[in-house]
Amino acid sequence: MRLATYNIEWFDALFDDDGVLHDDSGWSARYKVSRAEQTTAIARVLTAVDADAIMIIEAPDTSKKRSTTKALSYFAERFSLRTNAVATGFVNDTQQEIALLYDPAVLTARHDPQESANAPRFDTAFHIDLDIDATRDRVVFSKPPLELKVETTNGSVLRMIGSHLKSKAPHGATDRDEVMRFAIANRRKQLAQAIWLRARIDAHLEAGDSLIVLGDLNDGPGLDEYENLFGRSSVEIVLGEGPQALFDPHAEQALARKLGAQPSSARFYLTGEKRYMQALLDYVMVSQDLRSKSPRWRIWHPFEDPECWRDQALRDALLTASDHFPVVLDIDV
Repeated sequence: MRLATYNIEWFDALFDDDGVLHDDSGWSARYKVSRAEQTTAIARVLTAVDADAIMIIEAPDTSKKRSTTKALSYFAERFSLRTNAVATGFVNDTQQEIALLYDPAVLTARHDPQESANAPRFDTAFHIDLDIDATRDRVVFSKPPLELKVETTNGSVLRMIGSHLKSKAPHGATDRDEVMRFAIANRRKQLAQAIWLRARIDAHLEAGDSLIVLGDLNDGPGLDEYENLFGRSSVEIVLGEGPQALFDPHAEQALARKLGAQPSSARFYLTGEKRYMQALLDYVMVSQDLRSKSPRWRIWHPFEDPECWRDQALRDALLTASDHFPVVLDIDV
C-alpha cells in the first residue's frame, strides 16, 4: 500500500464556493502562478504519486459556504483520480483543512476521534503550564488533527493521525523585541500541541493499535534559534522515546547531525535574502510494529530525488504545485 502526505499551498484558493475549480488565467495564491497552472501541476503530481491514500494538508475549506469534501471530490472526478473518497474531521477557521483523499477499492477511512484523561479530543482544550508559573494554560488547536480508523480490503486495521501544527512565525510583531516575544510564545504553544498529540499517540499504542502519524509538523531540529530554550523540537516530542517511539528515517537522519546534508520536504523563497531555504517539515511516522512491514520512504523532491529530476514535466509540476513536496510511504499492510 502507498500512503502519502502532501501540503498543497492554498489549495482552497483554486475553488469557488460550489467546490468547482476556477481553472483560469487568474492568479493563484502562489507567487506568479496562475490558477490553471497550479491546478494542472497538482493533478500531475497526484497522478504520478499514485497513492492509495494521501493526507492533504491545507485542503480546501469547509465553512457555511464551502465544502472540503465537495471540492476534493470534484478535483478527483475532473482528473480521473482513483483516490476519489474523502475523509474529514473537525473543521477549523483557517481555510486550511486536513483531509484524507483515498481509493475506496483499497481501504475505508472514517473520522474516529478518541479521548482519555491525559489526552482530550482534538476539538477541545489541553491544559498545561507553558511558562513555569504554576498556572495551567489553556491550549487549543487552530487546525485540529484528523484522527482516523482505517481498514484495508485485506482486513488490516490501522489508526492514522493527520497533523498540521501551528506556525511559529511571529505575525503582527512590530519590532525586534516583539518578534522575540511572539516567537517564544508561539513555540511554547506549538510544543504544547506536540505534547497533546504525543499523549494521544501513547494512548493508541497502549491500546495495541498500529499507528501512522503524518503531516506537516512545521518544525524540525535546528530550524530556529529558540529551540535551545526548550531543549527539544516538536518533531522529537511527537516521535517519542523507548519502545513506544515512532519512526521516520528522514527525522532520524536530521536528528543525528546538525551539520552536513539533510533531507528536506519544503522550499521557501526568502525575500529579504533573495535566496531559497529548504527545510524538513513533513513526516510519515510509524509505530514500531509497522517497521516489520517492509516500509520504504521517499520524498518527492525535484532537486534531491533522481527520478523526479529526470522527469522534467514532473519536476516543473512539483515546483509549481506547492512549496512543499509529497512524502510517500510504501508499506505491506
